[in-house]
Amino acid sequence: MKPNVHAHQIRVRYSETDQMGVVYHANYLNWFEVGRTEFIRDSGMTYRSLEDKGILLPVTDIEISYKQPARYDDWVEIRTKLEELSAVRLTFAYELYRMEDEQLLVSGVSKHAFTTKEMKPIRLARAEPEVYALLQERCSGGR
Repeated sequence: MKPNVHAHQIRVRYSETDQMGVVYHANYLNWFEVGRTEFIRDSGMTYRSLEDKGILLPVTDIEISYKQPARYDDWVEIRTKLEELSAVRLTFAYELYRMEDEQLLVSGVSKHAFTTKEMKPIRLARAEPEVYALLQERCSGGR
């Protein structure tokens, strides 16, 4: 695993599936959030600590591509990386794999802006240079 990629495993719960035992499509977006939150934690901070500093990361765009379904009781690995970082926004990329056979299930991207709690854009590099530096260390293609 590349050092800028964070892997987090989850087991598909029954409540995340439809009657056929297949994961409901919107749950993959929830798993993207899990991956993003754990990536941030692995970078030396928590999302809660960002919020305590008055920094939010609202989603501005999201892309998702479904390859194969995850099913009830599968172990799924969420691989998250910070693909792009600027002073005002960041982009995360995700790949979800079934661990049993390493089958790629879903890939996607989410784009976020750095804002205040009032949703006013901020320049993270200026407002919180330490936080920006931590993220910059983990970015695969940052600016």
